[in-house]
This record gives sequence, structure tokens and C-alpha cells, in this order.
Amino acid sequence: MTDIIDLAPVPAVDAATSDRPMPALYLGHGAPPLLEDPEWMGQLNGWAAGLPKPTSILIVSAHWQTAPMALSATHPVPLVYDFYGFPQHYYEMTYDAPGAPELAAKVKGLMPSNEPVLDRESRGLDHGAWVPLKAMFPDADIPVLQMSMPDLDPKHLFEVGRRLAPLRDEGVLIIGSGFLTHGLPFIREYFMGKPGAPQWSIDFDDWAREALERGDLDTLFGFREKAPGMPYAHPTVEHFTPLFVTLGAVARPDDAPTFAIEGFTYGLSKRSFETR
Repeated sequence: MTDIIDLAPVPAVDAATSDRPMPALYLGHGAPPLLEDPEWMGQLNGWAAGLPKPTSILIVSAHWQTAPMALSATHPVPLVYDFYGFPQHYYEMTYDAPGAPELAAKVKGLMPSNEPVLDRESRGLDHGAWVPLKAMFPDADIPVLQMSMPDLDPKHLFEVGRRLAPLRDEGVLIIGSGFLTHGLPFIREYFMGKPGAPQWSIDFDDWAREALERGDLDTLFGFREKAPGMPYAHPTVEHFTPLFVTLGAVARPDDAPTFAIEGFTYGLSKRSFETR
């Protein structure tokens, strides 16, 4: 599907030879039909082109929660088609990325002994992982590992991210994949073609942007109670909480993130950012 993108090639910097840690990303992953959206594909692909080429990718998706924490297959890496009612060709898409067994071993080594990490070799990449990766790194030549969220507690997920931070010095790209607003039950008219976004989505997006720019972790941790637009913006919170793994992996809240993608699709905020 990437042939719809018309982008000038950007030379990639090899993260393995860079003297700076890889950034950590939080992104809106969308559904498989967004792979046919030229604007969104261009935004994701252009963003990736401006990053150093990762040595490997560790991705945490809204669509995998299990306790204890678990890691996906390391070889080969199958796909999970965890969506329903779409045209058949979406269930035939592939993303044949190499596995990342060395990264899996490092992730385990960074976690405390009282928080075991399980191997799930039968578990592939869900659409929260492979859809954005297919847009950003279409050559599928970078080893990929998916990690589950053990819970939805912002402070714990931040701590998980903090433990993963040393991987960035080795060129690992850490990605939290969700959607900044995800009130699917409340956007029927936007699926039917209504322009713009509902006010609750706009309000939550503005609130999150301002809190991120301030580096205000306490406010972000309390999003359930403090954010305008709740609970409409997140009737369930799994699409917001991967953000805390991203923030923890940098753990420098004084540095404002760079917003790589802004705007709305189907009334939902696509806001995505990188932080260093």
C-alpha cells in the first residue's frame, strides 16, 4: 500500500553509530484502512524517515494487556488480525519483520525479579503494532518485539518505561502505540462523514498537549479525574496508557516533546510525538 506515498527519500542515520540515544515515540496507530489514507501514511512515513535507523524496535500496543508482562514471538514474527468486519485484503496483509531474541533477553534482564516476563512465542504483532510499522518502516528489515502492558496503572507503566530506558543507548526504538482520544462509541456521525471533531475530543487533546509541553507528570497520571472530555475521550483507557511507557523511557519531563502528527481523523485525535 505504500506506493500511494510520494516522498523524497531521506538518508537514514544508523542509530548504532549515533552518539545520541534513540527517541521514544507515542503514536496513534489507527485501523488497517488508514494504510490507504495518503495523508496519514505520508505523516508516519515522513516521521520515520527523519529518525535514525533503529537497531531494533520494542513496541507496546493498546491491544495487548496481560499479567505478568509478556513478550511476543521472536522468530518468526506472525501477525494478529485482531479486527472484524473489514474487507478480506486486510486479513492478507503481511509484515515479515525479523524477530528480536537478543532484545527479548535484554528486556527480561532489565525487569526486577519480582515482576516476571513471560515468553509467548505463539503471539504475533497485533494491528496496534504492525499497522504503524508497515507505514513507518515498510521494508520490514528491522527486528521487532512486542511487549504487553501488565496493567493500566500510569505510574507503574512509567516505571516500566524507566527500566527500559537503557535500551535507547543501544539504538532501540521504544514505541507506545494507542490513540490520544478513542471514544469510538461516540463518533458515529464522524464515521458517516461529518467534518471536524467533537468538543470532548478537542478538549482532551488540548489538555494533553499542554500537560506534555509543561512536563506535568502528576496531571497526566491523574487523567481519569483531571482531563476534560472524560470519559468520552477514553471510555476504556488502554489507548492512552502506552503513553506512560514512552514518557518513562525518557524520564526527563522538563523536555517538551516534538509533536510529529497533529489533527483529527473520524473525530479522534491523531496527536503523536517523540521525546528524547
